[in-house]
Parts: sequence; C-alpha cells; structure tokens
Amino acid sequence: MLEKNTYDLHHKEADHKKKILLIEDDDRVCSFINKGLSEEGFEVSVAMDGSTGFQMSTTASYNLIIMDIMLPNIGGLDLCKMIRNHDCEVPILLLSALGSTENVVVGLNTGADDYLTKPFKFIELLARIRALLRRKDPAKSEQPHDKNLQFGDLILNDYTKEVARDGQEIALTSTEYRLLHFFMNHPRRVLSRVEILDEVWGVNFDMNTNVVDVYVNYLRKKLEKSKASRLIHTVIGMGYVLKENHENGM
Repeated sequence: MLEKNTYDLHHKEADHKKKILLIEDDDRVCSFINKGLSEEGFEVSVAMDGSTGFQMSTTASYNLIIMDIMLPNIGGLDLCKMIRNHDCEVPILLLSALGSTENVVVGLNTGADDYLTKPFKFIELLARIRALLRRKDPAKSEQPHDKNLQFGDLILNDYTKEVARDGQEIALTSTEYRLLHFFMNHPRRVLSRVEILDEVWGVNFDMNTNVVDVYVNYLRKKLEKSKASRLIHTVIGMGYVLKENHENGM
C-alpha cells in the first residue's frame, strides 16, 4: 500500500503544472475528464466548441491537447489539422466513438499523436496522456546519444528534429518521426508490429489494426521520394527491418 501511495505521489508531482487543453462539447464527458485530471494534478482548460478551442490553442501554451472529433463550429479532424499547422510539437489526443481501423488511421493522419475510442476508462486515458508527455520530456531529447542518428545516407538529428536523405530534407509528421527514430535506434533488427505499436503509440492499440503498416508506407514514400533505394523492408510474418538492399540474412 505504501508503494502504491508513493508511486501515485510521484506521478502527481510530475503532473503538477502540466497544462492540458480539453476541447469537448459533451458536458458529462467534459466533467468526467476535467475532474479526474485535476485530481491528478493537471491544470485543465476547457473549450466547448472547435472555434473556441482553436483560439485558446493559439493564444496560450499547453503541454497536451485532448479533443473530441465531433465538435460544433469546427470539427475535430479539421481542428487537429489547423492546430498542427500552427504548432507542430504539441501532442494531440483525439477522442471518438468511431473506433474502426479506418477511423483511427484518418484521425492519426490529420496530425494527431494518439486516438482513444469512447467509452474508455479514465485509467487508460491517464496512461495515454502520460505516455505522450514522456515523449515530450526535454530531459530525454537532451541526452547526447539521442541527438544524431545516421544509417547510410539517412540522417536524423533528434535535437533539431530534422531528417535528411542524401542531403535532401524530409518533412515528417510527429508520428512518422517517432517511427523512423525507433527504426534508426534499432538498425538491422526485425521489429514486430506489437513492439512498434508499444513504442511509437505508447499504449497498445487493437492488435488487428493496420496502423503500423499504413505509417510504414507513409514513411517509405517520403524516404524513397527521389527514387532512392528502400531502407525499411517487410519481413513476412514477423514485422519490419531497417537495412540496406545489399544486406542479406533477413
């Protein structure tokens, strides 16, 4: 019991002063999330429609934004794109009653970092929030060994968040960047879809989702834009591996 209390206290201290913008028009859901997060030590600001949410997101700084997909004035998907165009760094978590693979992929493709299907338990929402915030922890990105990664003609600078291949800069979404970062930290190692889901999205999705395959294809298209050779290869029945074409044994 003492260990659990110490654990909870540690998290609440870490969450203290972390600012979250909640954009949700359902009073009951809004009250449920606001109450739970406030009790966990977060500072929560609330917007009840898309236009207010966008105004708040562009006039104040937040550590995380949570938004429903179905919103008045500006829908959640359009709002996510607008916020992402204004701020490419802030983590965005989408909430929706639509939980099919297609809905998840569409939501993530707007620039969101995570997608949670309603109804959900607060403990899962909290786990996803903390996973997203850990990715933004500056203490991690400042570690010297994380700053520069290189594989062949592909270079990733984890300090500036810039990616280039053969000297040509490649623009990636935040999710594509995390996916590439994971591959480049484990070159020539076969990574399963479960490993990738856990590392890149933080909390396990439905194992039947094809979101990993979709994002690997997004990443491949950008890495191979100038008819460059393939770097991310499919290992049938196992997952994916980052390797040069001439490397055998996979």
